[in-house]
Amino acid sequence: MQTRSRLIFIGSLLVLLSSGCASQGQAHETTAETQEGVASYYSDNFQGQTTASGEPFDQQALTAAHPSLPLGTKVVVTRQDNGREVEVLINDRGPYAQGRIIDLSKRAARELGMLHRGVAPVLVTSVE
Repeated sequence: MQTRSRLIFIGSLLVLLSSGCASQGQAHETTAETQEGVASYYSDNFQGQTTASGEPFDQQALTAAHPSLPLGTKVVVTRQDNGREVEVLINDRGPYAQGRIIDLSKRAARELGMLHRGVAPVLVTSVE
């Protein structure tokens, strides 16, 4: 019976912890293939700088930085508050701002309609 009580306690604790992260607006992974969180986009200062993949960063390419997905992964980024989406190639690491899950090129951000605000709630889904 003690084992069952421990499992119930651990399960309850996990539910409380996961709801706490969501209420604080922090990024959280919803499945192995889809993440929910906040997207931002690179400033113009990064234009031409070398990305983690070794290629120069191009604001007009459909690319993005992600902290853990393999370089070369294609993802669809869907803006949750307007339904717009764009497919991008992960070619860099980042973002480094807390609570953000992806940094987009300026072109990708424009396609999502987020240039004015600079950030937007998104779903990031890996493309197989």
